Amino acid sequence: MLPLQAEHADEMATVLSDPGLRTFIGGAPDTARALRARYERWAAGSPDPVESWCNWVIQLRDEACLTGTLQATITADDRGATAEIAWVVGTPWQRRGIATEAAQELVAWLRQHSVHTVIAHIHPGHKASAAVASAAGLTPTDQWHDGEIRWLLAIN
Repeated sequence: MLPLQAEHADEMATVLSDPGLRTFIGGAPDTARALRARYERWAAGSPDPVESWCNWVIQLRDEACLTGTLQATITADDRGATAEIAWVVGTPWQRRGIATEAAQELVAWLRQHSVHTVIAHIHPGHKASAAVASAAGLTPTDQWHDGEIRWLLAIN
C-alpha cells in the first residue's frame, strides 16, 4: 500500500478502465483527468474535523505496477473511531488474492489507530467482495445501506 497521490491518476485510469468493475456500483470508468481531480480532493482531506480520509493505491511488489485502491473513512467518536472501508482491484489482477491481502493489511493498520469498528458495504451479489470482507474479519449484518449489506468487525 502506498499513499494515494494525484500523480497516480494516469496509471489508475488504465487499471480501473474495465466497465465490468462497475457492475455493482454503477457508472462509467473515470478519465485520468477526473481521477486526478478526485485524488486532489481526497489528498486535501475531509472538511469535517472529526473525519479523516485515508486512501492508498495497491502496488505489486514483483511487478512494480499499481493494481487497485483502498479507502478508509475514519470518524472519531467517544470510544475512539469507526472506519468505513472499501477496495477495488483492476480486472487483470483479480483472483490472485491481492484484494484479500490488502484488506487484511488495512484492517491490521486500523487496529493500531484506535479504531473500534470497521464497516464495509457490499452488494449482495458481489461474492468476491464478500469473500474479501470475510477474510479480513468482517461479518455480514442484517442491516442494509443503499442496496448493500453492511459488514462489520468489532475490535476490542
